[in-house]
Amino acid sequence: MALLKEFCAENVERVPAAIAAGAGRIELCDNLAVGGTSPSYGVIRAAVAIARRTGAAVMAMARPRGGDFVYTADEEQMMLDDVAMARSLGVDGVVFGCLTADAETGEPVVDREMTARLVAAAHGPVTDGEGAEVSPVAVTFHMAFDELSEERQREAIDYLADLGVERILTHGGAAGTPIADNLARLRRLIEHAAGRLIILPGGGITFENAESVAAALGVSEVHGTKIVRLS
Repeated sequence: MALLKEFCAENVERVPAAIAAGAGRIELCDNLAVGGTSPSYGVIRAAVAIARRTGAAVMAMARPRGGDFVYTADEEQMMLDDVAMARSLGVDGVVFGCLTADAETGEPVVDREMTARLVAAAHGPVTDGEGAEVSPVAVTFHMAFDELSEERQREAIDYLADLGVERILTHGGAAGTPIADNLARLRRLIEHAAGRLIILPGGGITFENAESVAAALGVSEVHGTKIVRLS
């Protein structure tokens, strides 16, 4: 099976070149300097049009701001609106991650209630303005996952798999650490997931090491801003 390379794009400018260079899927966002936020209507529409011509897939970020991943009710509504907009424009999936503090320990955990509502917005029945049913879209839980301890990550995998989430994007360690240092933890996460959902490695994976990282982990998908060679 060919390795699927997901290219993280800040806007549409580099999308055609990335697809031509071998990206099979685009994660579309804005403001990569803060880890990515929701792209605009126009950017999503244009990227989907390009993808339809080329056979690539498009995942749209739903994140109202940079900073932490603990969101207010107002911010949740913004993400619900972004999911609905992206879905209406024909994306293949949406990307988000919501955390909260454990009531007893204060440590970061997945915000299960908010996550469930967002997954329902992606997977649930929706009709367009003419009454036609809009296809459900896939969900990737993004690198908010990396804020969790490994024990909490295993709990999160169980919960997200039961919820029907298709994919978790993770670096396997703290941001900025070499991907090679995180392979052992990534293997443990993949083993725990046991095929119930996809563990998508990202962060520090480039066109130069993508094949070797994928082979070391036994995965068929990798993610990055430099996952394909661009001139």
